[in-house]
Amino acid sequence: MNPTRPWLPLLAIAITLVLWASAFVAIRHLGHDFRPGSMALGRMLVGSACLAVVALRRRPLARPSRRDWGVLVVIGVLWYAVYMVALNAGERRIDAGTSSMLVQLSPILIAVLAAVFLGERFSRFLVLGLALAFAGVVVISLGSGESGHRDVVGVLLCLVSAVAYAVSLILQKPLMSRITSVQVTWLACSIGALATLPFLGELVGDVRHAPLASTLWVVYLGVFPTAIAFTTYGYALTHMDASRLGVTTYLVPVITVLLAWGLLGETPPALAYLGGALALLGVAVARRR
Repeated sequence: MNPTRPWLPLLAIAITLVLWASAFVAIRHLGHDFRPGSMALGRMLVGSACLAVVALRRRPLARPSRRDWGVLVVIGVLWYAVYMVALNAGERRIDAGTSSMLVQLSPILIAVLAAVFLGERFSRFLVLGLALAFAGVVVISLGSGESGHRDVVGVLLCLVSAVAYAVSLILQKPLMSRITSVQVTWLACSIGALATLPFLGELVGDVRHAPLASTLWVVYLGVFPTAIAFTTYGYALTHMDASRLGVTTYLVPVITVLLAWGLLGETPPALAYLGGALALLGVAVARRR
């Protein structure tokens, strides 16, 4: 599908990447005040409420089929519940930059799954771009290992997030031809909120004891990296191959490292600059046709 304004998907991607990178930093910052489940539930409740305001103003709303509802439930549970809780828990153990790098296993999984289930082809530019971008992430990770804290459980939790994200993206791609990105995001986010309702008691307790600034950061996560970024990502997904869109997220660790440096005082190691350059080059190559 070719948009009438070709620059809009690129703008949507740029917004998504910056907001998702900021989410890694915010989650790391909130680790002392909000537990993983309560943070995820708070984020989903805010995101669902914001998306409802936008989605319900659009008429007519699409009517998902029974099969579509099944897919939406899987996406809501995987991407908006499992992904969020696992990532929140992982970032209590490892730094924001490293966690964002570990999640970057997902573009490779997306490319493979898209080829198997969506019929997307592996071009030589895509393969080369994936290799370069992944090499960049590995270089950043090696550099972070010199100064960062390593935790096996934290690493595994972030890898669980990567798998949940990749599977959900492949499931969501066919839906975008029948349902708008806003409606898909709203429904999946609402399902994620329902799935994380068991953490309601934790959320009430954490809000009661956390500083107001921390609670506002949870609201930020719900409005910007969730309601806005997931919608813009869904919009970009309607105009791009899943594999080519997935590889653009290799830019997230680069942005995350810079934000963590400025906001959390986590200074990036020297190798992070080389890795960032490789990741940027890989994304540029993968986008070629």
